[in-house]
Amino acid sequence: MLNKIIDAISVALFNEFGDNYEIYTESVEQGLKEPCFFINTLKPSEKLFKCGKYFQSNPFCIQYISSSNTKKYDCNDVLERLYRCLEYITLIENKERDITSLIRGTEMSGEYSDGILNFFVSYNMFVINEGDKKDKLESYNYDTNVRKE
Repeated sequence: MLNKIIDAISVALFNEFGDNYEIYTESVEQGLKEPCFFINTLKPSEKLFKCGKYFQSNPFCIQYISSSNTKKYDCNDVLERLYRCLEYITLIENKERDITSLIRGTEMSGEYSDGILNFFVSYNMFVINEGDKKDKLESYNYDTNVRKE
C-alpha cells in the first residue's frame, strides 16, 4: 500500500508542478537536480481494529529543495500549492480493471529549515486483510437426524 501512496503523491506533484521539478523516491548520491521533491515515509503503523479490519497510519514528509535565489519566498509559494495538491490524491488500486480510490491527506503542516521545506501529511485508512474476506462456513458440511416420537 505504501508504494501505491508514494506513486499517487508523485502523480499529484507532477500534475501541480510539471516536469520542471524532479521527484525523487530514493536517496540520490550524485546528480541531484534542483528544484526537486523527495518523498519519504516517516513511521507507518498498522493496528487491528476488529475482525480482520486494520487501521493504517501512513505519515509522509515531502521535502522541497529550491533552486531560487530567494529560497524562503519560493518555499512559501510551494507550501501553499502543496496544501492544495496533496489534500486529495488518487490511489490506483488495480490498473487492469481501472479501480481507483480518492484518499484525503490529514495533519498537513510545513516547516522551513536550512533552506529546505519539509511538508508533513498523513494518509490514514482502514484496510481489510484479504485472508479474512473468505467466508469460513462456505464449505462446511453436516448431517442431521430427526427423531420421531
